[in-house]
Amino acid sequence: MSTLPALPAEPVFAAFAAIDWASKEHVVASVPAAGGRLETRKLKNTPEAIELWAASLRQRFSGAPVAVAIEQKRGAVIYMLSKYDHLALYPVPPTMSASYRHAFCPSGAKDDHGDALFLLELLRHHRDRLSPLQLDTPDTRLLRFLTEDRRRLVEQKVSVVQQLTDCLAQYFPQVRAWFAPLDTPRCAALLKSWATLPQLQHAHPGTLKRFFSEHCSWKDDRIAEQIRLIYAAIPATHDEVVVEARSRKTDACLAQIRVLRDQIAAYDKRIAAVTADHPDAPIFRSFPGAGVALVPRLIAAFGSDRKQWRNADDLQRFSGISPILVASGNTRRVAMRRACPKFVRQTFHEFAAHSIRFCPWAKLLYEHHLKGNKKRHHSAVRAVAFQWIRIAYRCWVNHQPYDERIFLAAQSRRNSPFSRENAAHTGIQFLNKAGFQKLTTKA
Repeated sequence: MSTLPALPAEPVFAAFAAIDWASKEHVVASVPAAGGRLETRKLKNTPEAIELWAASLRQRFSGAPVAVAIEQKRGAVIYMLSKYDHLALYPVPPTMSASYRHAFCPSGAKDDHGDALFLLELLRHHRDRLSPLQLDTPDTRLLRFLTEDRRRLVEQKVSVVQQLTDCLAQYFPQVRAWFAPLDTPRCAALLKSWATLPQLQHAHPGTLKRFFSEHCSWKDDRIAEQIRLIYAAIPATHDEVVVEARSRKTDACLAQIRVLRDQIAAYDKRIAAVTADHPDAPIFRSFPGAGVALVPRLIAAFGSDRKQWRNADDLQRFSGISPILVASGNTRRVAMRRACPKFVRQTFHEFAAHSIRFCPWAKLLYEHHLKGNKKRHHSAVRAVAFQWIRIAYRCWVNHQPYDERIFLAAQSRRNSPFSRENAAHTGIQFLNKAGFQKLTTKA
């Protein structure tokens, strides 16, 4: 029977402190571990004030470790505190501290001083429920920041494109039908040359043909058909106020899209360079469906510290892929886990969805959970992601790329219902030789 790896022993803390952080001024509560007077103070949110406070703790306790609880896992305060080696940071989930406060203050009363005291209680008496902050390797941390920031830029671009779509629908709706998608340089070049339909219709056919030849790579017959549609189109409105206001906003949206598109391309270039030099990149490139966009995100999701996760279950719960059981009396139901890092869950969800196209057993597992009901799509994808995390965790721990033959052999040994169907799809068979199963392939 396997046992979980032992958790590293925590140091003997000389004191405990908790910070209720704010944008301008923090409230700090602290108490010596050996007992003594509880102290509270206000601390300005500046590097100089943090430096003085950390230095006073080092001097007072002769450099001994001090545990610090804070409702933040990333952010300015964490980055200021993480450079001090005598401070052990314990991030506290906001939902945990809010529930703890509500248990003792059901009236809903709240203030910064009380919040700091509750954080201090959680740190002193329930530290086993918290995990100390462990900084990963620089390249892994950089990938984590870059991939998350890139995703935010993509979401910003999607938002601007939606604004542009709504704007064009009011005075120039034909653009969407003729030149979609709207975030391409081709569409931007068209609207820069001809901001409205009347301007486009006043252009010479030869000018339009030259434009389409340079930007669209269309054949002559399609270019001729497009020019015919342009001259036959009718303006959506003749209201000069609407046309001027919407065309001006169109210019603003196009400028934002151009900047966002260039920045996303720059992020892609930097992410590719960091991923190419990362030691775990070959592991995650070996997974079917993990392309240039998902490999760095998987590296960031797993991290580089092999002691961070005791087993695959820890990562499944942390990522939100593992469901939760809600039971009360005779009622029992399985629900989606929502308290999790959304970007990490999104990473595994998107990878599992892509793997269905490239991995036969993932497709079979997806169809098994789908059961013909398309409304169960996301639930079925999470089931595939659940299985992938277990596989990826073992590959990650062993520093070995994914080998589908090994996985299928394990499925056959366990008499999995998918092993026979997998053999039909992949050409891999298991033959019994002298009481042992031998892995072979179809001729």
